[in-house]
Amino acid sequence: MEQFHFQRVLLKLSGEALMGEAHNGIDPAVLEMLSSQIKPVVDAGVQVAIVVGGGNIFRGLAAASAGMDRAQADYMGMLATVMNSLALQDSLERHGVFTRVMSAIEMQAVAEPYIRRRAIRHIEKGRVVIFAAGTGNPYFTTDTTAALRALEINADCIMKATKVDGVYDDDPNTNPDAVKFDELPYIEVLNRGLRVMDNTAISLCMDNGLPILVFNMETEGNIKRALMGERVGTIVRGDIL
Repeated sequence: MEQFHFQRVLLKLSGEALMGEAHNGIDPAVLEMLSSQIKPVVDAGVQVAIVVGGGNIFRGLAAASAGMDRAQADYMGMLATVMNSLALQDSLERHGVFTRVMSAIEMQAVAEPYIRRRAIRHIEKGRVVIFAAGTGNPYFTTDTTAALRALEINADCIMKATKVDGVYDDDPNTNPDAVKFDELPYIEVLNRGLRVMDNTAISLCMDNGLPILVFNMETEGNIKRALMGERVGTIVRGDIL
């Protein structure tokens, strides 16, 4: 019997991660890669919830900076996350993973309304729950949604999927001398302005002792290795000496 370090996790995916090598939209190959990594851990008994962004379809903040009303732009961004959630649901279910999409904005033709106790019940039954439409409120990012939902479902950890293998002191794509951190305290992430998650999300995690694991989702098997307790990516938490 495999022993997992975390029993219930929330996986945070950016909308941009779903683009693959394209400039927008959803790359089916990325959905396939994610589903093939998620299925084995769900089959092994790990309880998984997911929050996915919408930046591959529409970025509310970018539209607001171009003159659109910020609240209106954010609502449009929330709808983009629903589209991504439905695409991910389709991919997971084609891999034999039972899922539920729960939306903070009611649209019962395509998703269940978000109800905390119902979400926990789905997770306890082994279903992957995908939380869509952010918090249902403008001015809050999907990073903050991930922190909030993780706390609401009593997750053991947020797993932040990225295209790099952890948190660096600079952008490793442009600076070959950038240094990777194996562990970081929350307060250092805030003080140094490291781009792990937005400050509201980091503060929520810090106040409630919820660890954040930042890892490279494109390395095959990384999700399972991280759950098994192997040193994968960067762990952000409070109890670091």
